[in-house]
Amino acid sequence: MAVYLADEQSHAVDAEDLLDLARYVLAAQRVPPEMEVALLLVDRDTIAELNATHMGHTGPTDVLAFPIDEPGESPPDVPSVLGDVVLCPSVAAEQAPRFDRTTHEELRLLTVHGLLHLLGMDHATSEEERAMFALTDRLLAGHAEQVAGP
Repeated sequence: MAVYLADEQSHAVDAEDLLDLARYVLAAQRVPPEMEVALLLVDRDTIAELNATHMGHTGPTDVLAFPIDEPGESPPDVPSVLGDVVLCPSVAAEQAPRFDRTTHEELRLLTVHGLLHLLGMDHATSEEERAMFALTDRLLAGHAEQVAGP
């Protein structure tokens, strides 16, 4: 499973942890190993522009997900791209205290959230929201257990 990260902003970020988390989530969700994902860390202006262009919303947001290929959609042995998750660490830093999280904890949650969107999950209804956030919590806890080891 290929996960790439491009850091195009100025906040300090533990990129290796985000990459490891993304690989864990994709494996746990049984995404085919030939699929690729890009994590893009951008500044407020860039995510605000993407938010306006692609979502029709004004201003910066914390995370955007751009699905490309669905798992199993591409022929076997052909590389395929699950999609891109665009994160804005400065927005994450602003909102993290409201949820009693550190900036890195918020970025970890947003990474999982974006990946689940790439996999087709949504939170348009309260039932979908509960399911998505429960899975997010389970994946974050599972990754924490894996990192902590026996």
